[in-house]
Amino acid sequence: MNIKILIASAALLLTVSCTGTTAPQTQGGTAPADRPAACERFGPNTRPPAEETPTTIDVVEQAYFCILAEYYGGATLDTRPLLVGGFAALTDELGRGGRDVAEATMPALTGDRQADWAAFETVYRRITDRLPEDAKLRERLAAVTLEAVVAELRDNHARWSYGGQRPPDYHDGDLYDLGLKASVSIPQVSNRPGTALPPLFVATVLGGAAKAAGLRPGDVIESVGGAAPFVGGRVTPAAVAALHPRYPQADPVRIGLLRPGTGRRWTVTLKPGLYQPDPAAVQRVTSKPLPGGLAYVRLSGFAPDAATRVLEAITALGTGRRLTGVVLDLRGNGGGSPAEVNRLLGGFAHGKVTAYHCTADGACDTERTDDGVTLLNLPLAVLTDRGCASACEHFSAAVKDLGLGRLVGTRTAGAISGPAQPYLLSNGTVLGFPAKRHLGPGRELIDRIGVAPDHHVPLTAEDAAAGRDPALAKAQTLLRG
Repeated sequence: MNIKILIASAALLLTVSCTGTTAPQTQGGTAPADRPAACERFGPNTRPPAEETPTTIDVVEQAYFCILAEYYGGATLDTRPLLVGGFAALTDELGRGGRDVAEATMPALTGDRQADWAAFETVYRRITDRLPEDAKLRERLAAVTLEAVVAELRDNHARWSYGGQRPPDYHDGDLYDLGLKASVSIPQVSNRPGTALPPLFVATVLGGAAKAAGLRPGDVIESVGGAAPFVGGRVTPAAVAALHPRYPQADPVRIGLLRPGTGRRWTVTLKPGLYQPDPAAVQRVTSKPLPGGLAYVRLSGFAPDAATRVLEAITALGTGRRLTGVVLDLRGNGGGSPAEVNRLLGGFAHGKVTAYHCTADGACDTERTDDGVTLLNLPLAVLTDRGCASACEHFSAAVKDLGLGRLVGTRTAGAISGPAQPYLLSNGTVLGFPAKRHLGPGRELIDRIGVAPDHHVPLTAEDAAAGRDPALAKAQTLLRG
């Protein structure tokens, strides 16, 4: 993996600037001398290796003890589910390759985290010693094991970033997928699949294969790979995942479609690939004037400089006309920097606590509005949906709890466990997870629950097909009233 991409991945995880190393502490004392070096917090002065090296069982061990030392609640974490999940993924991968071995039996675990790891590692090495000298196979086995260990944390801000995540011919601005966004997102099915309601439909056409095939917003997706996306009223996560493939997946996806306006039914086969999306669909900040002196600004993510760009856009829309309110569209906003949230909130209030970040023992840091920002003194309506996650939920909860405006649309994603801190592992890959939990201004838990809108206004397939935006229309009515 190119190190520039690796650093970019780490930057997305980095929300607190800190450097240095921390020796992992475990039940029963400090790490033995032959354990891999403690994971290093990825900060501004961290020097990553020039290239990523293969993932091995030693890297898995380092990640395991990094979690014990640094993860929120790591000191009291029962790590047996992590090891069971890792071993299950290992045996699944052996079976897929037709290489299962008799020695692949899960060792007994006692709850002693050092002894359990030693037992796990012993069996792991015994298994891999029976396999052919195939470097790619061994790396794949270690990778799926580590992925599963992290997944068993069941934390939406825990992830492991490693090579092969972008095609070699990637250029800045490229996307790799089918060229569409569906009405049900990956964060929604990952966090709260029960909240997804039929029908599944095309919400946005970004470009690529979907645009070439003539898909339009509002087209109802009746089947994915020949299977219905909803069974018994509940979404099939695999169907949604197939519509949003990630590199290196290259298998074509067969989709059955219905166009409500005409009754046409047809099937298309879309092949994921690289493409340059339509600029209007992915631009970070877009804005336009609305009737009645309202300003509309859409923000796709709280990246560095996002708050400044939104505030500048509002100011520009007020040039030569008197603004009477702001509609801030955060639908599909996947999050970003808490500092940008606090800066943007500073345009609507000063001297307010916007969130709490708390350790497992209850000690909390306060997030506050950036009072260096000039107040806009304008009424605010915020558009939200199930794609509004993480920092977007930080902003939405603060607006609602502090009475800074009205939320219109649907409930947010409920994917805000806490600000993720990246850690550099010895092979140049990055492990990220929260050391603190996020709570709203009222000290309420938002993770897995989301922020409820003041006015529930969902988008339907018929709305999308007709180009209607009922949430935007409701926001305008509220602000004019």
